[in-house]
Amino acid sequence: MSTIKSSLFGAVAGAALVLAAGTASADITIATAGPMTGQYAAFGDQMKRGAIMAVADINAAGGIMGQKVKLEIGDDACDPKQAVAVANDFVNKGVVYVAGHFCSGSSIPASAVYAEEGILQVSPASTNPKYTEDAFANGWKTTGRVCGRDDFQGITAGNMLADKFKRVAILHDKTAYGKGLADETKKQLNKRGVNEAMYEAYTAGEKDYSALVTKMKAANIDAFYVGGYHTEAGLMVRQAREQGYDVQLVSGDALVTDEFWKITGDAGQGTLMTFAPDPRNSMAAKDVVARFRADNYEPEGYTLYTYAAIQVWADAVKKAGSLDGVKLAAAMRDGSTFNTVLGGLAFNEKGDVVNPEYVWYIWKDGKYMEQ
Repeated sequence: MSTIKSSLFGAVAGAALVLAAGTASADITIATAGPMTGQYAAFGDQMKRGAIMAVADINAAGGIMGQKVKLEIGDDACDPKQAVAVANDFVNKGVVYVAGHFCSGSSIPASAVYAEEGILQVSPASTNPKYTEDAFANGWKTTGRVCGRDDFQGITAGNMLADKFKRVAILHDKTAYGKGLADETKKQLNKRGVNEAMYEAYTAGEKDYSALVTKMKAANIDAFYVGGYHTEAGLMVRQAREQGYDVQLVSGDALVTDEFWKITGDAGQGTLMTFAPDPRNSMAAKDVVARFRADNYEPEGYTLYTYAAIQVWADAVKKAGSLDGVKLAAAMRDGSTFNTVLGGLAFNEKGDVVNPEYVWYIWKDGKYMEQ
C-alpha cells in the first residue's frame, strides 16, 4: 500500500473537513472529532492522521460491504458545546460511526446525540469513567473506547506517589478529564493512607502559574500531580525551575506528546507520566508505524488509538453484517478479541477495554520512554 502523502492534510474549515479517501465519491461516511484547533490541537492532529490512514487502508483493501468509506473530521476544540454541535453536524451528514471525541468533556455530551441516533461512538482517548458508566446507566448501547479509564490510571499514579513522596500536591484544571484523573489519583493516594498536602484547581489556558508554584514551594511539596494537559503542566514545571524549585512533576497520558518538551525544554527532564505500553513497539503496529514514518510522521500519542478505533468498527461491521450502531455495539461487546494495531482488544458490556494496562513513562533529553 502506498503511504499517505502530506497533501492529504489540508486546513480544517468550519466544523468539519470532508476527505474522500481513495475515491471521488464514497458511500459510507464515518468520522473522527477532536481539538483540530486550539491549544490541544496536537492531539487533534494525531487523531486526524490516524483516521486518514485507517480509512485509506480500508479502501485499498476493498472497502466495507463492497463500498468505499468517506471520512468526516470535526473540530470540537475540546469544548462541550462545540462537541454537541459537531455531533449534530455528523448526524446531518449521515455519519454512521464516530471514532471520537478526544477530551472526555466533549465525548460525554456528544454521546447523548449519538445514542439518540443509534450511531456507534468509540473514543480513542476519553478516559473519564463517566463516559461509559453514564451511558450504561442510561441504557445507551452505542458508547465505547479503545483506551483505558482514569480509575485504572489513577491507581497506578496514586500507588507510586504514596510509595515515593512525602508531601504531595494534587492539581486539576476543572475539566472532566483533568479533575476526573486527579480525583482518581487522590482516591488511591488516600486509600494508601496518605493525605495530600495540597489540593488545588487551576485555570487552563493561562500563561503564568508562578503564584501556584510559589505556594507549593512554601508548603514544601516534593511532588505535584497534574490532572490536566501538557500545555499547563509544562508551564508549571518550567516556572518551578525558574524559581530554583526542584519539585517532581507527575501526570497522566496527556503529557505523552512531543509538544510537552517544546514548552519545557530541559525543565521537563525527569517528568513522570502514566500511559498504556507504547503500541509503536508492538509487532501488530509494525507495518502501519513504518508507513507513517516513511511519510515523515511519528505516530505518537493517540494516532494509533484512532487507527485502532476504526479497525474495531470495520471488523464489527464484518461480524454483524450491518452498519446499524446498536448491532455493531453488540458485536463489539460479545467477548471476542479484535486484532488491532494496539494488539488484541476485547470489550465488556459497558464498551470498556477488558484489563487495560498502564505503565510509567519518563522524559529524558527531549524524548519520552517507558521506564
